[in-house]
Amino acid sequence: MAVRFVNTIVFVKNIEASKEFYTNIVGLHILDDYGTIVFFENHFVIHNAQSITHTVFKRDDPAAADNQGRKNILIYLESDTLEETYEKIRNAAVNILHGIEKQEWGQRVFRFYDPDGHMVEIGEPFRLTF
Repeated sequence: MAVRFVNTIVFVKNIEASKEFYTNIVGLHILDDYGTIVFFENHFVIHNAQSITHTVFKRDDPAAADNQGRKNILIYLESDTLEETYEKIRNAAVNILHGIEKQEWGQRVFRFYDPDGHMVEIGEPFRLTF
């Protein structure tokens, strides 16, 4: 059996606040919602931190009640309408790291924090060629 990538699961303090953020502000579509875990399009998943830490470690973790972002992961998304997406997110009073900037590899992106402090990057479509 070959191993294959299925999902990235991001722990969140408040599943409802994060679900609201990713659907109504960022614009992702929910595929399945099981209460403590929500599956979005493109293999992105959020999971209630208290629930998943209890499942994995068989005990409650007081840190699961805190914001989960540790500035050590970047959630990367793309938008065909980068300026429009930026204005929507900027006007939603989101904590923006920086406006649209051209990166050294030529792609334009902007970055901000989600409700847990995870960094989110949205860039114009960019395809690597090998």
